[in-house]
Amino acid sequence: MLATQADRSDFVQLDVPPWAWVALLVTIAAMLAIDLYRHRHAHAPSTREALTESIVWVTCALAFSVVIAIAFGGAAFGEFISGYLIEKSLSVDNVFVWSMLFATMAIPVKYQHRVLFWGIFGALFLRAVFILLGTALISRFWWLLLVFGVFLIYTGAKIIRHRADEGEKEATRGLGLLRRVMPVSDQLDGQKFFTRINGRRAATPLLAALVVVEVTDVIFAVDSVPAILAVSNEPYLVFASNAFAILGLRAMYFLLANAKERFHYLSHALGSILIFVGAKMAVSHWYHMNTYVSLSIILTMLVAAVVFSQRRARLATLMSSTGVSVGADEQI
Repeated sequence: MLATQADRSDFVQLDVPPWAWVALLVTIAAMLAIDLYRHRHAHAPSTREALTESIVWVTCALAFSVVIAIAFGGAAFGEFISGYLIEKSLSVDNVFVWSMLFATMAIPVKYQHRVLFWGIFGALFLRAVFILLGTALISRFWWLLLVFGVFLIYTGAKIIRHRADEGEKEATRGLGLLRRVMPVSDQLDGQKFFTRINGRRAATPLLAALVVVEVTDVIFAVDSVPAILAVSNEPYLVFASNAFAILGLRAMYFLLANAKERFHYLSHALGSILIFVGAKMAVSHWYHMNTYVSLSIILTMLVAAVVFSQRRARLATLMSSTGVSVGADEQI
């Protein structure tokens, strides 16, 4: 039996053998290799292609969750799914920020997949570091649960009050950071990250965009990793759920990047989820909410956001067709 339940924790504690970690990393590497091969030629993915790939990535995550259930039991399955759903939900916010960044930096759609693909490696490394550090600190200093919980509540409130210019500051910071290291060309050179200007090696706008994507991922990881630690403190489950959610992020980007107005209430749901998991984390030393209850609450928030957003979009279209204008901030 691979799984054991710790006596001093309501969360699942696993005795994960080395081969399980190796199998996870090999699986991730294989999926990345297949994805890189499929997108070896620069092109702008169609909506149908992005939808198909999104379904495939979600299917892979669900298949892995079945493996988790068989190997480690139902409790581990619940924590994996909860972590995956939280990371996937918060990633939607990341998608909209990337859309603004690419528009600000004038990166053609056909080159955006290459930037996001290589950005995945940095994202996986950063998440692994944050997860290992976070779980180690929480195991030694339980009061950090309060700190992380309050931080998530604060962040959730900020997300609900979305800024219209979100992403512009990150683009400026990323470009400034890169220009301190080497010159940056104003012209693209195909899919290349480097080019030459007057015989000197210089970064292309694609490398600049990659640096900006990594900077934004650090910012989002600070939010998402503590959020997942609120539903699981097992490094294997937390990293696996993060990894599978991140792997499908590129396909989701091409599917949703231009659909922000269709999901008006999604930021409200994402902020509410952070506030919920923050409150759950803050009191988790004294009270542990059942994993499946948490999962049901998170799903309800997401479904409600999508339903009310679609209702608002249909009503706005109807009013527009009849000559009635709808303000950007008007609640319908």
